[in-house]
Amino acid sequence: MTMPTVLTTELRTSLDASITDVGSAATLPPAIYTSPEFLDFETEALFMKEWLCVGRAERIPEVGDWFTVTIVDEPLIIARDKAGAVRAMSAVCQHRAMQVCDGQGNNTTFKCPYHHWNYSLDGRLLGAPAMEKTVDFNKADFGLPQLRVEEWLGFVFVNFDADAAPLAPTLERYTPFLDNYDLESAVCPGTFTLEGMPWNWKVMFENFNDGYHANRLHQFVQDFCPSSMSEFPVPWSDDSNVIFRTAGYTHIDGGFNATHRVIMDVFPKLTEEERTRSTFALVPPTLCFGTAPDQCFFFLVRPTGPETIDVEIGYIFHPSALEDPLFEQKMALSDAGVQVFVEQDQDATTKVQQGLRSRFAPRGRYSWQEESHIQFNRWLVARYDAAWPEG
Repeated sequence: MTMPTVLTTELRTSLDASITDVGSAATLPPAIYTSPEFLDFETEALFMKEWLCVGRAERIPEVGDWFTVTIVDEPLIIARDKAGAVRAMSAVCQHRAMQVCDGQGNNTTFKCPYHHWNYSLDGRLLGAPAMEKTVDFNKADFGLPQLRVEEWLGFVFVNFDADAAPLAPTLERYTPFLDNYDLESAVCPGTFTLEGMPWNWKVMFENFNDGYHANRLHQFVQDFCPSSMSEFPVPWSDDSNVIFRTAGYTHIDGGFNATHRVIMDVFPKLTEEERTRSTFALVPPTLCFGTAPDQCFFFLVRPTGPETIDVEIGYIFHPSALEDPLFEQKMALSDAGVQVFVEQDQDATTKVQQGLRSRFAPRGRYSWQEESHIQFNRWLVARYDAAWPEG
């Protein structure tokens, strides 16, 4: 008996209504935010094909430094090898599928705790105890599977697809907005992770880049950066892997806190124009990135189910900010402001996900202040098309 599928011709056809111009488009079908089958489809269509941000390169500055991350049930090791290059490889031992390591550290090799198969920093199998009687066993055949790696402005991206095109050329529309931040030399003092957040990964992306709710949901705390001052740089083309908008301020050096002013040192190379706006960008399917005059911020989004995600959050500062004797106190003030936004956004996205399960969930219409959503839809649908099952 053939099980019914959500991946029907009708669903595919219905996506066309979400990729027209912003004045006529409808929101995406609710089923693609709730269906386990659809997440399985996205895993192969998106997460196994696209560049996935796993963190900042500064997290592993020294040879032997490593950390692990799990993306759509694939545990990975991100390590700096003996040549100083960043490596990405499966954390799954090629003997009995034990996870070789977890967390972070600094090592010269990775030893699987189960049977002590030992791997180099570049994933080669160095030793396998008591395998001398195994017929035709060759250590060279059992290294940890490798992923493509690319670094962009201090961020590390990996790709399961060995034939994927380079990432950086597809982000060139956005890089002029970041040049004066000198992100490769900026500092991220650490990250924290929110686990089991109860919404689909696309709800997270849409909320992050939604100028329409800016000083509505965040009334008062974000009045200095109103929805009406959202702009959407053009042109946007389907070969771009970044979707972004600018968000203008009513005064210079705005800040997302109770004072509406910057708290940390402003990045010194910023122009006056850059000090009167933020940018909000998506590099799907894992990175949400934003800028403000005194800090940048990023969310690494990792689906754990069709309606749950883990979100790793980090802030990036000019190095001088961390030299301030009051940095920790200023960081606490800044974080207190951010938490107001976080609490409001978490409440909204939780209730959006609940609403998407309703029989009354809409195919809504967009405001002009939601142009970014149309671009995100186009990015998604192009990749859905390429992978949609025939028939």
